[in-house]
Amino acid sequence: MPPLLPGTAAPPIPSVELDKPTAVYFYKVTCPVCQLSAPVTETFERAYPGHVVGVGQDPQEKLEQFSSEFAVTFPSLVDAPPYDVSNAYGISVVPTLYLIEDGTVTDVAESWDRAGFNRISERLAASTGREYAAISEEGDGLPAFRPG
Repeated sequence: MPPLLPGTAAPPIPSVELDKPTAVYFYKVTCPVCQLSAPVTETFERAYPGHVVGVGQDPQEKLEQFSSEFAVTFPSLVDAPPYDVSNAYGISVVPTLYLIEDGTVTDVAESWDRAGFNRISERLAASTGREYAAISEEGDGLPAFRPG
């Protein structure tokens, strides 16, 4: 199943309000690309506090260890097998970042995609009224793209 496309109603995520602008970061702790992108995804939490949530495909203790190791402070929810939330969103690649506004998917970036993450940051800034924060810029040591 492909990822949900912009314009699609966002499936519910337990304990997450999807009526406010929210960046939803799907990840797995053993994924090297998630390990690369999680620290920069934390930029969303610093720039737009309360507007980012992780959905981890691992047990709670693994998510907590990952957050500690990679300095992630945004909340993360467990999506345990059979991965109901991930499947509802069509996740086949981690990381995948969705932007949800007013209960609708408005953008998606699969893998580590600098342009996609920055585009989502621009939209999140506009919809929250906060100043835009670049998630990654050329020369910061990260590749422009790395498949998950």
